[in-house]
This record gives sequence, C-alpha cells and structure tokens, in this order.
Amino acid sequence: MNGTAPSLAHLLHDTSRALRRRLEVRMSGHSLSSAQWRLLVLACKYPSTSQGSFAEKLEIEPISVSRLIDRMAKGGWLQRQDDPKDRRVKLVVPTEKALSAYREIMDIADDVYREALAGLSGDESEALLQSLACISRNLTALETAAAAPQSAGEPTPVTEGRASATA
Repeated sequence: MNGTAPSLAHLLHDTSRALRRRLEVRMSGHSLSSAQWRLLVLACKYPSTSQGSFAEKLEIEPISVSRLIDRMAKGGWLQRQDDPKDRRVKLVVPTEKALSAYREIMDIADDVYREALAGLSGDESEALLQSLACISRNLTALETAAAAPQSAGEPTPVTEGRASATA
C-alpha cells in the first residue's frame, strides 16, 4: 500500500465502529446498552456459561461483567445459577425475555449487515467475508504461536503457507 491509501487497520477500525454505531441505533428500542446487548447475545448463544468466560469473550474485566450481569438480572434478562460441578462458579443463563429479544436482535443485525454489504455482489460479499476470516485466522495463529513456547527453528503456522480462504 502506498502512503496515501487508507491502511488495513484504519479501514477495519472505521468499519467496525460504523457497524457498531448502526447496531446501537437500531437496538436502542430494547433499552439495552451496547455492552448489555453484546452480553445478551453471548448468553443466548452460549447458555450456562461462567461469568469468567464472558469476561474473556467481551474482553473486559471480570468485575465489570459481574456488574453488567447484576444490572441485567435486575432487568429480568439473565439469571445466575450455581455450577453443579464447581460451587465457586456461577453460570449465566438467559431468561425467556432475553431469548425473545435475542431473536429480534438477530433479525436487526441481519438487516444491518445487509445495509453494510449493499452495493456488493453476492460473490464480492462472500470474498470479503472469506478474506476477513483469513485475516482473523492469520492473526490468531500468530497470537497463539507467540503465547506458546516453541522449539528453536520451528515455524509459526502462518509462515508455512497462506491460510485457505474457504476453510
């Protein structure tokens, strides 16, 4: 890329921010903050998951997730249940209210994604999604490789060849 073209990081950041803002506007009818509807979606996708797992998925501190769950439990969106395998762990379970809202939220998200992809052909949309998935896999592999101790001279997964865009 030359110096005048927008960088990949800049485009991804701006696109992500614009998408998040559009979703927030469309989701405002549920009286949930961005963090709350993100947690609601995760709780519905992964019911009976520990609070700590949600902190990792949302990339926020465990105490922040705990407070978020407190507010959502008061609003009737989520419940905490004891983990039958470990009494120190609390599992987060969506209520019927959350499951109903989840269906609506996913419909809204589908509309927003259609708006975002307007002007792209079906093939272009698919190529974009495959390319973004490839970028994500590459960066995740590098992060994983950097975190794991390696034998001297052992290449990282990304250096061995280009990841398949269709995998």
